[in-house]
Amino acid sequence: MVSGANRGLGNAIARRLHADGFSVSVGGRDLEALRASMDGLDDDRVLTHTYDAEQPGTDAAWIDATVERFGRLDGIVNNAGIVDTAAFDDLTEASLDQMLTVNLKAPLRMTQLAMPHLRVAGTGRVVNIASLSGIRVNGKFAPGYAMSKHAVMALTEATKQAGWDDGVRVTAVCPGYVATDMTADFGEDPATMIDPDDLAELVSTTISLPNTASVAQLNVACRLEPHV
Repeated sequence: MVSGANRGLGNAIARRLHADGFSVSVGGRDLEALRASMDGLDDDRVLTHTYDAEQPGTDAAWIDATVERFGRLDGIVNNAGIVDTAAFDDLTEASLDQMLTVNLKAPLRMTQLAMPHLRVAGTGRVVNIASLSGIRVNGKFAPGYAMSKHAVMALTEATKQAGWDDGVRVTAVCPGYVATDMTADFGEDPATMIDPDDLAELVSTTISLPNTASVAQLNVACRLEPHV
């Protein structure tokens, strides 16, 4: 299951997993756009379903539909996320609440709901798309986003501890700037940003590793990071 898969990184991950032989269940708010984004893939191995990270209940319905369709659930990629680049002095509680709702609470709910199925699988996988902003604060850039992604790192560790004995392995993927529409207004050169397809390849590789080769944290930089 891949959330936020109708575009950008989520779409690249879903397509890569499908190409690598996985059946994929993709979720997004705009079902028509989601279906269009999966064009050209084998319909027998693709399920599209409505999912809104800000609407509790859409996650449970999506998981139920996935298990009904494929008979099992082996992994989830918590990719859906939002960013507010407001500086510290301009950050509002309302904005921070929204980022925590989408970036933290939604993956927590998804993971809690999925965990019984992942435990049954014995090799369940959880991938949380965090950010390098989850392990450092990039100067004055987007401090609220960094707060939410730091929380995702704690969620990742808590999930790993909860599922380890049942074969559930959890990875926090922490990329720098990724060349997607979400970063298009950041003023960065796409040529010096991470290609979503490259990051998708790393996610697929991480998911495919055995239980004895767990990758807890995957830092992916597109430029020199002094502390990464």
